[in-house]
Amino acid sequence: MSQNTYFLYARKSSESEDRQVQSIEDQLNRLKEIASERRLKVKEVFTESKSAKKPNNRPAFAEMLERIEAGEADGILCWQINRLSRNPIDSANLQWKLQQGVLRSILTYEREYLTDDNVLLFNIESGMSNQYVLDLSKNVIRGIRGKAERGWYPHVPPLGYKTGGEEEDPIAPDAERYALVRKMWELMLTGAYTPPRILKVATDEWGLRTRQMKRLGGRTLSKSAIYKIFTNPLYYGEFEYPKGSGQWYEGKHKPMVTKEEYDKVQLLLGRDGRPRPQKYLFAFTGLIRCAECGCLYTAETKRKIIKKTGKVGLYTYYHCTRKKKDVDCTQRTFLRDTELEKQIDKELSSITIAPEFRQWAIEGLNRRNDREIADRQKTHASLNRTAEDTQGELDELTRMRMRQQIDDEEFTAHRKRLQAELRSLREKIRDTESRADKWIELTEKVFDYATYARVRFEKGTPDEKKEIVMTLGSNPLIEDGKFRLSSYEWFEPIKKQYPALEAEYHKVRTAKNISTEERNEALEAVRTSWQGWRDSNPRHRVLETRALPD
Repeated sequence: MSQNTYFLYARKSSESEDRQVQSIEDQLNRLKEIASERRLKVKEVFTESKSAKKPNNRPAFAEMLERIEAGEADGILCWQINRLSRNPIDSANLQWKLQQGVLRSILTYEREYLTDDNVLLFNIESGMSNQYVLDLSKNVIRGIRGKAERGWYPHVPPLGYKTGGEEEDPIAPDAERYALVRKMWELMLTGAYTPPRILKVATDEWGLRTRQMKRLGGRTLSKSAIYKIFTNPLYYGEFEYPKGSGQWYEGKHKPMVTKEEYDKVQLLLGRDGRPRPQKYLFAFTGLIRCAECGCLYTAETKRKIIKKTGKVGLYTYYHCTRKKKDVDCTQRTFLRDTELEKQIDKELSSITIAPEFRQWAIEGLNRRNDREIADRQKTHASLNRTAEDTQGELDELTRMRMRQQIDDEEFTAHRKRLQAELRSLREKIRDTESRADKWIELTEKVFDYATYARVRFEKGTPDEKKEIVMTLGSNPLIEDGKFRLSSYEWFEPIKKQYPALEAEYHKVRTAKNISTEERNEALEAVRTSWQGWRDSNPRHRVLETRALPD
Protein backbone atom coordinates (compact mmCIF):
# COMPACT_ATOMS: atom_id res chain seq x y z
CA MET A 1 0.00 0.00 0.00
CA SER A 2 1.36 3.41 -1.00
CA GLN A 3 2.48 5.76 1.76
CA ASN A 4 0.20 8.43 0.28
CA THR A 5 -3.04 6.51 0.85
CA TYR A 6 -5.28 8.31 3.34
CA PHE A 7 -8.59 7.96 5.08
CA LEU A 8 -10.31 11.31 5.38
CA TYR A 9 -12.05 11.79 8.78
CA ALA A 10 -14.47 14.58 9.74
CA ARG A 11 -16.33 14.84 13.06
CA LYS A 12 -18.65 17.26 14.82
CA SER A 13 -20.38 16.96 18.19
CA SER A 14 -22.57 19.03 20.50
CA GLU A 15 -19.73 20.12 22.79
CA SER A 16 -19.68 23.87 23.29
CA GLU A 17 -16.30 24.33 21.56
CA ASP A 18 -17.33 22.09 18.71
CA ARG A 19 -20.25 24.41 17.99
CA GLN A 20 -17.62 26.89 16.83
CA VAL A 21 -15.87 24.31 14.64
CA GLN A 22 -16.73 24.21 10.98
CA SER A 23 -19.55 21.92 9.98
CA ILE A 24 -18.74 18.48 8.60
CA GLU A 25 -19.47 19.70 5.08
CA ASP A 26 -17.07 22.63 5.48
CA GLN A 27 -14.39 20.34 6.91
CA LEU A 28 -14.75 17.94 3.97
CA ASN A 29 -14.53 20.71 1.37
CA ARG A 30 -11.32 22.16 2.85
CA LEU A 31 -9.72 18.73 3.42
CA LYS A 32 -10.43 17.68 -0.17
CA GLU A 33 -8.70 20.85 -1.34
CA ILE A 34 -5.65 19.92 0.77
CA ALA A 35 -5.67 16.38 -0.65
CA SER A 36 -5.84 17.78 -4.19
CA GLU A 37 -3.09 20.32 -3.60
CA ARG A 38 -0.76 17.66 -2.15
CA ARG A 39 -1.86 14.98 -4.59
CA LEU A 40 -2.89 12.61 -1.81
CA LYS A 41 -4.80 9.46 -2.54
CA VAL A 42 -7.97 9.40 -0.41
CA LYS A 43 -9.28 5.86 -0.24
CA GLU A 44 -12.44 6.58 1.77
CA VAL A 45 -14.20 9.32 3.70
CA PHE A 46 -15.43 8.74 7.29
CA THR A 47 -17.83 11.18 8.96
CA GLU A 48 -19.80 11.08 12.21
CA SER A 49 -21.50 13.34 14.75
CA LYS A 50 -20.22 11.90 18.01
CA SER A 51 -18.37 13.18 21.06
CA ALA A 52 -14.70 12.18 21.34
CA LYS A 53 -14.39 12.77 25.08
CA LYS A 54 -15.03 9.08 25.86
CA PRO A 55 -13.33 6.07 24.23
CA ASN A 56 -15.28 3.41 22.31
CA ASN A 57 -17.99 5.94 21.46
CA ARG A 58 -17.43 6.40 17.70
CA PRO A 59 -18.23 3.53 15.29
CA ALA A 60 -16.77 5.25 12.22
CA PHE A 61 -13.52 6.07 14.04
CA ALA A 62 -13.18 2.46 15.26
CA GLU A 63 -13.79 1.08 11.76
CA MET A 64 -11.19 3.44 10.31
CA LEU A 65 -8.52 2.25 12.76
CA GLU A 66 -9.36 -1.40 12.09
CA ARG A 67 -8.92 -0.88 8.36
CA ILE A 68 -5.61 0.92 8.96
CA GLU A 69 -4.47 -2.12 10.97
CA ALA A 70 -5.52 -4.25 8.00
CA GLY A 71 -3.24 -2.20 5.74
CA GLU A 72 -5.91 -0.49 3.63
CA ALA A 73 -4.41 2.94 4.35
CA ASP A 74 -1.48 4.40 6.27
CA GLY A 75 -2.54 8.01 6.73
CA ILE A 76 -5.38 10.06 8.25
CA LEU A 77 -6.42 13.47 6.91
CA CYS A 78 -8.47 15.56 9.36
CA TRP A 79 -9.19 19.20 10.25
CA GLN A 80 -7.44 19.25 13.67
CA ILE A 81 -5.98 16.66 16.02
CA ASN A 82 -8.91 17.20 18.40
CA ARG A 83 -11.21 15.83 15.68
CA LEU A 84 -9.53 12.45 16.25
CA SER A 85 -9.38 12.38 20.04
CA ARG A 86 -10.29 14.18 23.25
CA ASN A 87 -9.44 11.31 25.60
CA PRO A 88 -6.10 9.71 26.60
CA ILE A 89 -7.00 6.19 25.45
CA ASP A 90 -7.70 7.10 21.81
CA SER A 91 -4.71 9.49 21.84
CA ALA A 92 -2.38 6.71 23.07
CA ASN A 93 -3.77 4.32 20.44
CA LEU A 94 -3.02 6.78 17.65
CA GLN A 95 0.44 7.56 19.04
CA TRP A 96 1.27 3.83 19.29
CA LYS A 97 0.24 3.24 15.70
CA LEU A 98 2.48 6.14 14.61
CA GLN A 99 5.47 4.76 16.53
CA GLN A 100 4.96 1.24 15.14
CA GLY A 101 4.68 2.54 11.57
CA VAL A 102 1.17 1.13 11.09
CA LEU A 103 0.06 4.72 10.74
CA ARG A 104 2.65 6.75 8.83
CA SER A 105 1.01 10.17 8.75
CA ILE A 106 -1.70 12.24 10.44
CA LEU A 107 -2.22 15.35 8.34
CA THR A 108 -4.20 18.40 9.52
CA TYR A 109 -4.62 21.82 7.92
CA GLU A 110 -2.00 23.15 10.37
CA ARG A 111 0.73 20.47 10.35
CA GLU A 112 1.64 16.83 9.76
CA TYR A 113 2.51 14.19 12.38
CA LEU A 114 4.92 11.50 11.09
CA THR A 115 6.27 8.18 12.33
CA ASP A 116 9.79 9.46 13.01
CA ASP A 117 8.66 12.72 14.71
CA ASN A 118 9.37 13.55 18.33
CA VAL A 119 6.34 12.29 20.25
CA LEU A 120 6.39 15.28 22.62
CA LEU A 121 4.45 17.62 20.31
CA PHE A 122 1.76 15.03 19.63
CA ASN A 123 1.46 14.35 23.37
CA ILE A 124 1.12 18.05 24.15
CA GLU A 125 -1.59 18.71 21.57
CA SER A 126 -3.59 15.57 22.32
CA GLY A 127 -3.19 16.31 26.04
CA MET A 128 -4.55 19.83 25.48
CA SER A 129 -7.60 18.34 23.77
CA ASN A 130 -8.18 16.02 26.71
CA GLN A 131 -7.61 18.82 29.25
CA TYR A 132 -10.21 20.94 27.48
CA VAL A 133 -12.83 18.26 28.18
CA LEU A 134 -11.84 18.10 31.86
CA ASP A 135 -11.89 21.89 32.24
CA LEU A 136 -15.18 22.14 30.40
CA SER A 137 -16.82 19.66 32.75
CA LYS A 138 -15.54 21.50 35.83
CA ASN A 139 -16.56 24.88 34.46
CA VAL A 140 -20.05 23.65 33.60
CA ILE A 141 -20.53 22.11 37.07
CA ARG A 142 -19.21 25.25 38.76
CA GLY A 143 -21.45 27.45 36.63
CA ILE A 144 -24.56 25.37 37.31
CA ARG A 145 -23.85 25.25 41.05
CA GLY A 146 -23.41 29.03 41.08
CA LYS A 147 -26.75 29.48 39.34
CA ALA A 148 -28.39 27.08 41.81
CA GLU A 149 -27.08 29.16 44.72
CA ARG A 150 -28.67 32.23 43.12
CA GLY A 151 -32.01 30.42 42.83
CA TRP A 152 -31.84 29.22 39.23
CA TYR A 153 -33.36 25.79 38.62
CA PRO A 154 -30.65 23.91 36.60
CA HIS A 155 -33.00 21.64 34.65
CA VAL A 156 -35.94 21.90 32.26
CA PRO A 157 -38.83 23.48 34.21
CA PRO A 158 -41.69 21.10 35.10
CA LEU A 159 -45.22 21.40 33.76
CA GLY A 160 -46.77 24.73 34.68
CA TYR A 161 -43.49 26.64 34.31
CA LYS A 162 -41.34 27.79 31.42
CA THR A 163 -37.82 29.19 31.11
CA GLY A 164 -37.87 32.87 32.06
CA GLY A 165 -34.33 33.70 31.01
CA GLU A 166 -33.87 36.62 33.39
CA GLU A 167 -31.63 36.72 36.47
CA GLU A 168 -34.52 37.73 38.69
CA ASP A 169 -36.97 35.37 37.00
CA PRO A 170 -35.05 32.22 35.92
CA ILE A 171 -38.23 30.21 35.45
CA ALA A 172 -41.66 31.76 35.12
CA PRO A 173 -45.26 30.55 35.29
CA ASP A 174 -46.52 29.18 32.00
CA ALA A 175 -49.61 31.32 31.42
CA GLU A 176 -51.36 28.53 29.53
CA ARG A 177 -50.80 25.73 32.06
CA TYR A 178 -49.92 27.21 35.48
CA ALA A 179 -53.53 27.59 36.65
CA LEU A 180 -54.47 24.10 35.42
CA VAL A 181 -51.60 22.43 37.27
CA ARG A 182 -52.56 24.40 40.40
CA LYS A 183 -56.12 23.03 40.05
CA MET A 184 -54.64 19.52 39.90
CA TRP A 185 -52.93 20.17 43.25
CA GLU A 186 -56.20 21.49 44.68
CA LEU A 187 -58.06 18.34 43.63
CA MET A 188 -55.34 16.20 45.20
CA LEU A 189 -55.50 18.20 48.44
CA THR A 190 -59.19 17.38 48.87
CA GLY A 191 -58.22 13.72 49.33
CA ALA A 192 -61.19 12.72 47.22
CA TYR A 193 -59.23 12.19 43.98
CA THR A 194 -56.47 9.75 43.09
CA PRO A 195 -53.70 10.89 40.71
CA PRO A 196 -55.09 8.76 37.82
CA ARG A 197 -58.53 10.36 38.24
CA ILE A 198 -56.97 13.83 38.31
CA LEU A 199 -55.05 12.94 35.15
CA LYS A 200 -58.29 11.91 33.43
CA VAL A 201 -60.04 15.14 34.47
CA ALA A 202 -57.11 17.31 33.35
CA THR A 203 -56.81 15.50 30.03
CA ASP A 204 -60.44 14.96 29.06
CA GLU A 205 -62.20 17.91 30.68
CA TRP A 206 -59.55 20.63 30.72
CA GLY A 207 -57.63 19.62 27.58
CA LEU A 208 -54.25 19.81 29.34
CA ARG A 209 -51.26 19.05 27.12
CA THR A 210 -47.51 19.34 27.64
CA ARG A 211 -45.73 22.44 26.37
CA GLN A 212 -44.76 22.22 22.71
CA MET A 213 -40.98 22.16 22.16
CA LYS A 214 -39.04 21.94 18.91
CA ARG A 215 -39.22 18.16 18.70
CA LEU A 216 -41.29 17.09 21.69
CA GLY A 217 -44.38 18.18 23.56
CA GLY A 218 -47.99 18.94 22.78
CA ARG A 219 -49.04 15.57 24.16
CA THR A 220 -51.16 14.25 27.01
CA LEU A 221 -49.49 13.49 30.34
CA SER A 222 -48.50 9.93 31.15
CA LYS A 223 -49.52 8.25 34.40
CA SER A 224 -45.95 8.44 35.70
CA ALA A 225 -45.81 12.17 34.91
CA ILE A 226 -48.74 12.95 37.21
CA TYR A 227 -46.91 11.33 40.13
CA LYS A 228 -43.74 13.26 39.27
CA ILE A 229 -45.72 16.50 39.52
CA PHE A 230 -47.10 15.63 42.97
CA THR A 231 -43.66 14.64 44.33
CA ASN A 232 -41.57 17.47 42.86
CA PRO A 233 -40.49 19.91 45.64
CA LEU A 234 -39.86 22.62 43.05
CA TYR A 235 -43.59 23.35 43.16
CA TYR A 236 -43.25 24.64 46.74
CA GLY A 237 -40.07 26.56 45.95
CA GLU A 238 -37.04 24.33 46.63
CA PHE A 239 -34.85 21.98 44.61
CA GLU A 240 -31.96 19.61 45.24
CA TYR A 241 -28.77 19.83 43.17
CA PRO A 242 -27.15 17.53 42.34
CA LYS A 243 -29.97 15.06 42.86
CA GLY A 244 -29.31 12.86 45.88
CA SER A 245 -26.58 15.17 47.23
CA GLY A 246 -28.68 16.53 50.11
CA GLN A 247 -27.80 20.08 48.98
CA TRP A 248 -31.05 22.07 48.78
CA TYR A 249 -31.58 25.51 47.29
CA GLU A 250 -34.44 27.99 47.41
CA GLY A 251 -35.63 28.91 43.93
CA LYS A 252 -36.42 32.48 42.93
CA HIS A 253 -39.48 31.37 41.01
CA LYS A 254 -43.08 31.77 42.18
CA PRO A 255 -44.11 28.67 44.22
CA MET A 256 -47.32 26.97 43.09
CA VAL A 257 -48.11 25.40 46.49
CA THR A 258 -47.04 25.97 50.08
CA LYS A 259 -44.72 23.60 51.92
CA GLU A 260 -47.69 22.61 54.10
CA GLU A 261 -49.78 21.72 51.05
CA TYR A 262 -46.90 19.74 49.55
CA ASP A 263 -46.44 17.77 52.78
CA LYS A 264 -50.16 16.95 52.92
CA VAL A 265 -50.03 15.55 49.40
CA GLN A 266 -47.05 13.38 50.33
CA LEU A 267 -49.11 11.98 53.20
CA LEU A 268 -51.97 11.24 50.83
CA LEU A 269 -49.56 9.45 48.49
CA GLY A 270 -48.14 7.33 51.31
CA ARG A 271 -45.51 9.66 52.86
CA ASP A 272 -42.67 8.73 50.50
CA GLY A 273 -44.39 10.11 47.43
CA ARG A 274 -45.08 6.73 45.85
CA PRO A 275 -48.59 6.16 44.55
CA ARG A 276 -50.83 3.92 46.60
CA PRO A 277 -52.52 1.12 44.71
CA GLN A 278 -56.25 1.69 44.42
CA LYS A 279 -58.42 -0.67 42.45
CA TYR A 280 -61.81 0.17 43.93
CA LEU A 281 -63.87 3.31 44.42
CA PHE A 282 -65.15 2.49 47.90
CA ALA A 283 -65.58 5.52 50.13
CA PHE A 284 -62.84 4.85 52.68
CA THR A 285 -60.18 2.69 50.99
CA GLY A 286 -56.72 4.24 51.04
CA LEU A 287 -57.74 6.35 54.05
CA ILE A 288 -58.16 4.23 57.19
CA ARG A 289 -55.34 2.18 58.73
CA CYS A 290 -55.21 -0.73 61.15
CA ALA A 291 -54.43 0.46 64.67
CA GLU A 292 -52.40 -2.70 65.35
CA CYS A 293 -50.14 -3.16 62.32
CA GLY A 294 -50.51 0.15 60.46
CA CYS A 295 -51.63 -1.41 57.17
CA LEU A 296 -54.38 0.20 55.14
CA TYR A 297 -57.93 -1.05 55.32
CA THR A 298 -59.41 -2.31 52.08
CA ALA A 299 -62.98 -3.13 51.08
CA GLU A 300 -64.67 -5.91 49.18
CA THR A 301 -68.21 -6.63 48.12
CA LYS A 302 -69.72 -10.04 48.75
CA ARG A 303 -72.89 -11.58 47.43
CA LYS A 304 -75.21 -13.30 49.87
CA ILE A 305 -78.64 -14.83 49.56
CA ILE A 306 -81.20 -13.04 51.71
CA LYS A 307 -83.08 -15.79 53.56
CA LYS A 308 -86.38 -13.92 53.81
CA THR A 309 -86.65 -13.06 50.13
CA GLY A 310 -84.34 -15.60 48.48
CA LYS A 311 -82.75 -12.76 46.48
CA VAL A 312 -79.04 -12.07 46.17
CA GLY A 313 -77.86 -9.08 48.18
CA LEU A 314 -74.58 -7.15 47.93
CA TYR A 315 -72.71 -6.44 51.17
CA THR A 316 -69.55 -4.32 51.51
CA TYR A 317 -67.01 -5.11 54.23
CA TYR A 318 -63.84 -3.30 55.33
CA HIS A 319 -60.86 -5.24 56.71
CA CYS A 320 -57.11 -4.91 57.29
CA THR A 321 -54.93 -5.86 54.32
CA ARG A 322 -52.29 -7.34 56.71
CA LYS A 323 -49.55 -6.77 54.16
CA LYS A 324 -46.69 -6.46 56.65
CA LYS A 325 -45.07 -9.88 56.73
CA ASP A 326 -43.04 -9.13 59.85
CA VAL A 327 -46.12 -8.24 61.93
CA ASP A 328 -48.57 -10.88 63.15
CA CYS A 329 -51.73 -8.77 63.00
CA THR A 330 -54.64 -10.22 65.02
CA GLN A 331 -57.28 -7.94 63.51
CA ARG A 332 -59.65 -10.30 61.70
CA THR A 333 -62.86 -8.32 62.06
CA PHE A 334 -64.79 -7.58 58.87
CA LEU A 335 -66.65 -4.30 59.43
CA ARG A 336 -69.80 -3.64 57.42
CA ASP A 337 -69.85 -0.32 55.56
CA THR A 338 -73.17 0.58 57.21
CA GLU A 339 -71.68 0.07 60.68
CA LEU A 340 -68.57 2.06 59.79
CA GLU A 341 -70.69 4.95 58.50
CA LYS A 342 -72.77 4.84 61.69
CA GLN A 343 -69.61 5.26 63.77
CA ILE A 344 -68.40 8.11 61.57
CA ASP A 345 -71.79 9.79 61.89
CA LYS A 346 -71.39 9.64 65.67
CA GLU A 347 -68.06 11.49 65.35
CA LEU A 348 -69.72 14.10 63.13
CA SER A 349 -72.56 14.57 65.60
CA SER A 350 -70.01 15.64 68.24
CA ILE A 351 -69.04 18.74 66.23
CA THR A 352 -72.39 19.56 64.58
CA ILE A 353 -73.85 22.99 65.42
CA ALA A 354 -77.21 24.61 64.71
CA PRO A 355 -77.50 27.18 61.90
CA GLU A 356 -78.13 29.97 64.45
CA PHE A 357 -74.76 29.33 66.09
CA ARG A 358 -73.06 29.45 62.68
CA GLN A 359 -74.54 32.89 62.00
CA TRP A 360 -73.46 34.19 65.41
CA ALA A 361 -69.91 32.93 64.79
CA ILE A 362 -69.70 34.68 61.41
CA GLU A 363 -70.85 37.95 62.94
CA GLY A 364 -68.08 37.68 65.54
CA LEU A 365 -65.52 36.96 62.85
CA ASN A 366 -66.37 40.13 60.96
CA ARG A 367 -65.96 42.24 64.10
CA ARG A 368 -62.51 40.81 64.76
CA ASN A 369 -61.24 41.29 61.22
CA ASP A 370 -59.54 44.65 61.85
CA ARG A 371 -57.66 43.30 64.87
CA GLU A 372 -56.51 40.25 62.89
CA ILE A 373 -55.23 42.43 60.04
CA ALA A 374 -53.18 44.55 62.46
CA ASP A 375 -51.68 41.44 64.08
CA ARG A 376 -50.74 39.98 60.71
CA GLN A 377 -49.13 43.21 59.56
CA LYS A 378 -46.91 43.27 62.66
CA THR A 379 -45.94 39.62 62.18
CA HIS A 380 -45.19 40.18 58.48
CA ALA A 381 -43.02 43.24 59.20
CA SER A 382 -41.10 41.41 61.93
CA LEU A 383 -40.42 38.41 59.68
CA ASN A 384 -39.23 40.68 56.85
CA ARG A 385 -36.79 42.49 59.17
CA THR A 386 -35.39 39.20 60.43
CA ALA A 387 -35.03 37.90 56.85
CA GLU A 388 -33.16 41.07 55.82
CA ASP A 389 -30.82 40.73 58.81
CA THR A 390 -30.16 37.06 57.98
CA GLN A 391 -29.46 37.92 54.32
CA GLY A 392 -27.05 40.59 55.55
CA GLU A 393 -25.23 38.01 57.69
CA LEU A 394 -25.00 35.71 54.67
CA ASP A 395 -23.55 38.50 52.50
CA GLU A 396 -21.02 39.44 55.18
CA LEU A 397 -20.02 35.77 55.54
CA THR A 398 -19.26 35.67 51.79
CA ARG A 399 -17.15 38.83 52.06
CA MET A 400 -15.21 37.35 54.99
CA ARG A 401 -14.44 34.24 52.93
CA MET A 402 -13.28 36.34 49.98
CA ARG A 403 -10.92 38.22 52.35
CA GLN A 404 -9.76 34.81 53.66
CA GLN A 405 -10.81 35.75 57.19
CA ILE A 406 -12.42 32.31 57.58
CA ASP A 407 -11.58 28.93 56.03
CA ASP A 408 -13.76 26.78 53.74
CA GLU A 409 -14.99 24.49 56.51
CA GLU A 410 -16.18 27.36 58.71
CA PHE A 411 -17.68 29.19 55.73
CA THR A 412 -19.63 26.11 54.56
CA ALA A 413 -21.01 25.37 58.04
CA HIS A 414 -22.18 28.94 58.68
CA ARG A 415 -23.57 29.36 55.17
CA LYS A 416 -25.59 26.15 55.45
CA ARG A 417 -27.11 27.32 58.76
CA LEU A 418 -27.95 30.80 57.47
CA GLN A 419 -29.44 29.47 54.24
CA ALA A 420 -31.69 27.11 56.25
CA GLU A 421 -32.81 30.00 58.47
CA LEU A 422 -33.50 32.17 55.44
CA ARG A 423 -35.57 29.47 53.73
CA SER A 424 -37.61 29.00 56.89
CA LEU A 425 -38.23 32.75 57.26
CA ARG A 426 -39.29 33.17 53.66
CA GLU A 427 -41.66 30.22 53.96
CA LYS A 428 -43.21 31.85 57.03
CA ILE A 429 -43.54 35.14 55.13
CA ARG A 430 -45.31 33.38 52.27
CA ASP A 431 -47.60 31.60 54.72
CA THR A 432 -48.42 34.86 56.47
CA GLU A 433 -49.22 36.53 53.15
CA SER A 434 -51.45 33.70 51.98
CA ARG A 435 -53.16 33.30 55.33
CA ALA A 436 -53.87 37.03 55.53
CA ASP A 437 -56.17 36.65 52.52
CA LYS A 438 -57.82 33.40 53.54
CA TRP A 439 -58.29 33.21 57.29
CA ILE A 440 -61.89 34.52 57.33
CA GLU A 441 -62.86 32.32 54.40
CA LEU A 442 -61.32 29.27 56.07
CA THR A 443 -62.97 30.07 59.39
CA GLU A 444 -66.35 30.40 57.73
CA LYS A 445 -65.77 27.03 56.10
CA VAL A 446 -65.09 25.48 59.50
CA PHE A 447 -68.50 26.63 60.73
CA ASP A 448 -70.16 25.67 57.44
CA TYR A 449 -68.66 22.22 57.85
CA ALA A 450 -69.81 21.96 61.46
CA THR A 451 -73.31 22.99 60.42
CA TYR A 452 -73.87 20.91 57.30
CA ALA A 453 -71.28 18.08 57.13
CA ARG A 454 -73.44 15.53 58.90
CA VAL A 455 -76.32 15.99 56.47
CA ARG A 456 -73.97 15.87 53.49
CA PHE A 457 -72.32 12.73 54.79
CA GLU A 458 -75.68 10.98 55.01
CA LYS A 459 -76.60 11.81 51.41
CA GLY A 460 -73.16 12.13 49.81
CA THR A 461 -71.34 10.11 47.18
CA PRO A 462 -68.38 7.88 48.17
CA ASP A 463 -65.94 10.65 47.19
CA GLU A 464 -67.85 13.26 49.23
CA LYS A 465 -67.94 10.96 52.27
CA LYS A 466 -64.19 10.41 52.07
CA GLU A 467 -63.60 14.16 51.81
CA ILE A 468 -65.77 14.84 54.87
CA VAL A 469 -63.88 12.24 56.96
CA MET A 470 -60.51 13.68 55.90
CA THR A 471 -61.68 17.14 56.92
CA LEU A 472 -62.95 15.87 60.28
CA GLY A 473 -59.56 14.70 61.58
CA SER A 474 -56.26 12.94 60.99
CA ASN A 475 -54.92 9.42 61.44
CA PRO A 476 -58.21 7.49 61.06
CA LEU A 477 -57.86 4.00 62.58
CA ILE A 478 -59.90 0.86 63.19
CA GLU A 479 -59.26 -1.54 66.06
CA ASP A 480 -61.54 -4.45 67.02
CA GLY A 481 -64.23 -3.08 64.71
CA LYS A 482 -64.15 0.39 66.32
CA PHE A 483 -63.43 3.51 64.27
CA ARG A 484 -61.51 6.43 65.74
CA LEU A 485 -59.50 9.42 64.59
CA SER A 486 -57.76 12.48 66.01
CA SER A 487 -60.13 15.39 65.52
CA TYR A 488 -58.50 18.58 64.27
CA GLU A 489 -57.89 21.08 67.05
CA TRP A 490 -60.23 23.68 65.60
CA PHE A 491 -63.15 21.33 66.35
CA GLU A 492 -62.17 20.72 69.99
CA PRO A 493 -63.74 23.93 71.37
CA ILE A 494 -67.00 23.00 69.65
CA LYS A 495 -66.93 19.57 71.28
CA LYS A 496 -66.26 21.04 74.73
CA GLN A 497 -68.30 24.27 74.72
CA TYR A 498 -71.15 23.78 72.30
CA PRO A 499 -73.25 21.03 74.02
CA ALA A 500 -73.87 23.13 77.16
CA LEU A 501 -74.62 26.26 75.13
CA GLU A 502 -76.97 24.36 72.83
CA ALA A 503 -78.83 22.95 75.84
CA GLU A 504 -79.15 26.44 77.31
CA TYR A 505 -80.27 27.77 73.93
CA HIS A 506 -83.09 25.20 73.61
CA LYS A 507 -84.02 25.73 77.25
CA VAL A 508 -84.48 29.46 76.61
CA ARG A 509 -86.32 28.93 73.33
CA THR A 510 -88.81 26.50 74.85
CA ALA A 511 -89.16 28.20 78.22
CA LYS A 512 -92.64 29.27 79.18
CA ASN A 513 -93.82 32.04 81.48
CA ILE A 514 -91.00 34.43 80.56
CA SER A 515 -91.34 37.73 78.74
CA THR A 516 -89.97 38.45 75.27
CA GLU A 517 -87.46 40.82 76.78
CA GLU A 518 -86.24 38.17 79.23
CA ARG A 519 -86.02 35.61 76.41
CA ASN A 520 -84.00 37.99 74.23
CA GLU A 521 -81.64 38.79 77.11
CA ALA A 522 -81.12 35.07 77.79
CA LEU A 523 -80.46 34.37 74.09
CA GLU A 524 -78.02 37.28 73.97
CA ALA A 525 -76.16 35.76 76.90
CA VAL A 526 -75.86 32.44 75.03
CA ARG A 527 -74.71 34.30 71.94
CA THR A 528 -72.11 36.28 73.93
CA SER A 529 -70.79 33.10 75.56
CA TRP A 530 -70.50 31.40 72.14
CA GLN A 531 -68.58 34.29 70.63
CA GLY A 532 -66.54 34.67 73.80
CA TRP A 533 -64.88 31.28 73.57
CA ARG A 534 -64.17 31.98 69.91
CA ASP A 535 -62.35 35.20 70.93
CA SER A 536 -60.28 33.26 73.46
CA ASN A 537 -58.97 30.82 70.82
CA PRO A 538 -56.15 31.98 68.54
CA ARG A 539 -56.72 32.10 64.82
CA HIS A 540 -54.31 29.21 64.15
CA ARG A 541 -57.17 26.87 64.99
CA VAL A 542 -58.68 27.62 61.62
CA LEU A 543 -55.64 28.43 59.54
CA GLU A 544 -54.40 24.88 59.11
CA THR A 545 -57.57 23.47 57.59
CA ARG A 546 -57.40 21.40 54.45
CA ALA A 547 -59.87 22.13 51.64
CA LEU A 548 -63.35 21.97 53.15
CA PRO A 549 -66.47 20.87 51.27
CA ASP A 550 -68.53 23.63 49.73
